[in-house]
Amino acid sequence: MKLTNTLKFVSTALIVAASINAWPQSTESAATSTAPAAEGSAKATRQANRALSKNVLRALSKGGVTTSRINIIAKGGAVTLAGSVTDASHIDKATEIAKTVPGVTSVKNALTLKEAGQ
Repeated sequence: MKLTNTLKFVSTALIVAASINAWPQSTESAATSTAPAAEGSAKATRQANRALSKNVLRALSKGGVTTSRINIIAKGGAVTLAGSVTDASHIDKATEIAKTVPGVTSVKNALTLKEAGQ
């Protein structure tokens, strides 16, 4: 009796193990196999955009533009300058400086003038 129960248990375990290994793959698992490559390129793109933003910020600082209230958003070479400056001449100056940074393809200037202390 014990031998029969043991054989039933072992054969059931083997059938379950074989059916798990033979389980068909869905299209979802096939799609996730390519996801790391896409994720890697997305990660590289984000890193490149961050590096470009930092380079523009550095160039603005070196060019004499106060950057404490400026946000720089870069997407594939297109740069947006957002925020405020305390000197009206810095608005146009920021655009001209940003255009000279390697990797910048276009500049959208959304800077506004704010008086100091506002």
